[in-house]
Amino acid sequence: MASEIVNPRNDLPDTGVDPAFALHRGGKMAIRMTVPLRDADDLSLAYTPGVARVCSAIAEQPELVHDYTWKSQVVAVVTDGSAVLGLGDIGPEASLPVMEGKAVLFKHFGGVDAVPVALDCRDPDELVETIARMAPSFGGINLEDISAPRCFEIERKLQERVSIPVFHDDQHGTAVVTLAALRNAARLTGRSMDSLRVVISGAGAAGVAIAKILLGAGVGDVVVCDRKGVVSADREDLTDVKRELAALTNRAGLTGSLASALDGADVFVGVSGGTVPEPAVAKMASGAFIFAMANPDPEIHPVVAARYASVVATGRSDYPNQINNVLAFPGIFSGALAVRASRITEGMKLAAAEALAAVVADELSPSRVIPSPFDERVAPTVAAAVAEAARAEGVARV
Repeated sequence: MASEIVNPRNDLPDTGVDPAFALHRGGKMAIRMTVPLRDADDLSLAYTPGVARVCSAIAEQPELVHDYTWKSQVVAVVTDGSAVLGLGDIGPEASLPVMEGKAVLFKHFGGVDAVPVALDCRDPDELVETIARMAPSFGGINLEDISAPRCFEIERKLQERVSIPVFHDDQHGTAVVTLAALRNAARLTGRSMDSLRVVISGAGAAGVAIAKILLGAGVGDVVVCDRKGVVSADREDLTDVKRELAALTNRAGLTGSLASALDGADVFVGVSGGTVPEPAVAKMASGAFIFAMANPDPEIHPVVAARYASVVATGRSDYPNQINNVLAFPGIFSGALAVRASRITEGMKLAAAEALAAVVADELSPSRVIPSPFDERVAPTVAAAVAEAARAEGVARV
């Protein structure tokens, strides 16, 4: 049957032996039916005239859309292609393999259907308007690979416009997984969160979100550094986002370079790229935690980090303790959709981080402070915690 054909094309150019091209040929996903379509009776139920009765019922009671369409289980994965992985601004078409990949991860790890949407516009207000007009078709919006600082404004304005969850994964997914790993590193070494001084290298989307969630979780002090050094209140070159960040962080009033900020620091979190000199790493506190997450080259090589740190994490799959967003977003959306949440709150993010950390809380070791993405306990545990938090915070509708 035609509905069973996933990739009918055989005329694509030969790409040699590269397995990535072989895997991507024709795309990584397809739409399939969930109802039978065998005869005229099936057709009359799936389409006219039966479908009209369902449409009329939804028109009279709009909330029925969650029960009689796919809305309550589908997410739009939306990008403008301006900050794609480590590739940068490559445009909407070139971003589609990544967006398809994200949709595949949603389905495989969280049981959530997702639709890739690459938009050919860059103005924040145009993006907000476009996405808001699409929102009736979806139960949630996952913003992806949109450059900072535009991403902050887009997420805020869009959430004000729509009554479904809006989640910029580059910010909050990274932050949730980082917090979970930090909680377990602290548990493993017998430290309290309020005793830690964390230095974050990178003041973009991930760095800002990590700083905020760590402070919300009770970390003692957070210092954020950008290319010019510590983001401090005395600097006159700060954007509005960084000015807000400076007011929330750096309680000790540090100034100067990243290297100087690392002197005596308990934790390094890297979301910036570049290389941190080994002498600066050596000045960190004894038994420090190093989360160097730049891909493919961590800011501090794991071999160097292991000389000074008690716990080392990266963004790579070939080293222990991978800080991978797939540990967060499938479960977060699964939980939010299950209760038809109107938004994803800070409390829901904190609950997700605590639940993620709890998955391996009884199995902790220096090489296991965060679960594997393939640990089947992850998404259900995170989803349950997020749903419970949504109810507690009054944003759940069922």
